[in-house]
Amino acid sequence: GGSVTLSQLGIIDYLRSLNINFLDRYAEDLSSEDLKEIFRKSFFADVYITGTNAICEDGTLFNVDGRGNRVAAMIYGPDKVIVIAGVNKIVKDLDEAIERVKNHAAPLNSKRLELNTPCQNTGKCIDCESKNRICRYYVTIKKPQPNRFIMILVNDTLGY
Repeated sequence: GGSVTLSQLGIIDYLRSLNINFLDRYAEDLSSEDLKEIFRKSFFADVYITGTNAICEDGTLFNVDGRGNRVAAMIYGPDKVIVIAGVNKIVKDLDEAIERVKNHAAPLNSKRLELNTPCQNTGKCIDCESKNRICRYYVTIKKPQPNRFIMILVNDTLGY
């Protein structure tokens, strides 16, 4: 899944170096059709590795997606889901998780992806109607299927 955290930790480059079928959404010169195919194939992956937008103190994961491919794969499809996040993603509750995404993660991700959304320009969510809106799907994951999820919390500030 798309994740600044995975890039910061060198996981994307490491996976590229292995002799595995790595569905590399960051490969150069991917067409929109190529990317769509990678998203589809992700549902049949043995392992899906991603980050998360926020982790509530009770263990609930909160994620927001523009396309829905990441949250969909977290919910259903791959045999295993590995979620990696820095301690900076920990928040008290769902209200703080929503606030964190709207006024921190979404504007920074929008800027990184050069989406030209209002939050990119203002630094906070205005619940825009932009065609490039990055927050279309809001998903909470609480008590995921046993033996399917692996959560790795890194004692560092990672991602947005």
